[in-house]
Amino acid sequence: QVQLVESGGSLVQAGGSLRLSCAVSEPAFSTYAAGWFRQAPGKEREFVAAIIVSGSSAYYEDAVKGRFTISRDNAKNTVYLQMNSLKPEDTAVYYCNLHGTSWGLPIDYWGQGTQVTVSS
Repeated sequence: QVQLVESGGSLVQAGGSLRLSCAVSEPAFSTYAAGWFRQAPGKEREFVAAIIVSGSSAYYEDAVKGRFTISRDNAKNTVYLQMNSLKPEDTAVYYCNLHGTSWGLPIDYWGQGTQVTVSS
């Protein structure tokens, strides 16, 4: 059973910073792409950022480019999301995602989410 445990969510003022962490129990963590998604109240879950297996390339949703940075430590089985210059519209539950393939089929694992609230 693969488990993803997010931490680091909190209440922060606009302009502040937070660092989210996602600890993964999967021994083959380094073979999965990883990402962060978020879901605001009344809205669908949306993509925030993703990072490839090696960590050498990352992708971001336009609204967070230049403010958020995703990284991974394959030795620690952990994914991070550094969030700077936070805005009230960043308020959401943030979910960690692990994406790979099993027998040629896509497979995704999700964490339980961590709440980020940005006050104006």
